[in-house]
Amino acid sequence: MGDAKTRILDGPPTTPPPEAEHADRPAAEGRLARLRSPRSPRLWFEILLIAVSYWTYSVIRNAVPEQKIQALKNADWIWQAEHSLGIAVERTVNHAVNSVTWLIVTMNYYYATLHFVVTIGVLIWLYRWHPGRYAAARLALFATTAIALTGYYLYPLAPPRLMPDGGFIDTLVHHGTWGSLASGNLASMSNQYAAMPSMHIGWSLWCGLTIALLAKPLWCRILGLLYPATTLLVIVSTANHFWLDALGGVLCLSFGFALACVWYGSLPHRMARLAMA
Repeated sequence: MGDAKTRILDGPPTTPPPEAEHADRPAAEGRLARLRSPRSPRLWFEILLIAVSYWTYSVIRNAVPEQKIQALKNADWIWQAEHSLGIAVERTVNHAVNSVTWLIVTMNYYYATLHFVVTIGVLIWLYRWHPGRYAAARLALFATTAIALTGYYLYPLAPPRLMPDGGFIDTLVHHGTWGSLASGNLASMSNQYAAMPSMHIGWSLWCGLTIALLAKPLWCRILGLLYPATTLLVIVSTANHFWLDALGGVLCLSFGFALACVWYGSLPHRMARLAMA
């Protein structure tokens, strides 16, 4: 009786109501949502971030052991695999385009310059006109590049032009392309056996899709789609990549967009054009 009376006086055991039990969850989710919500990018920070990121990318890419013997073995394997698939036409394209001097020289400089110029240009365009989508698109690009660095470590690959018995023409060297990291004295400063995956394709496809999905003028969207297609022709014509290197670049970009979608909850082009202040 005493125990029962004590229980009556004390009242029922106190248990936290469901609202109190989860009271801290909305706050935590709110903080995470604010963290992931795109905000207006700051110019000084973006310039510093891109500069440091590209410097880091270059250092890591060029610090990868060249592993020439393994890279040439992998190139032979890729070449044989493409023959088995019936897509080994890179050498034919390489010789055909090289026979037209003005065309191959144009492609050489396209390969050496637009890879950087167009990518930076699209980043600036996003920063200025689509600030709400900028952070997600930038994350996709950075993640694409980061996963590519892993590929350079795990799968060293010689480009077709460096295969001793491949019969390819090294157009960058043959035509003396100024400023190319693959020819002249600059070649010693860049890892020549980091062809898989192709970041020329990864970056150009990122640029092309971004322009095609966000630009308003039809001609601009068409140019956006033509850019990665032209880049694919260029990397093959100059014997810098196999078709399968390009596929590797596409897979890396897919990872980049998937990560951006998971982090921000949406693909970049589906986000609001303007960002939070």
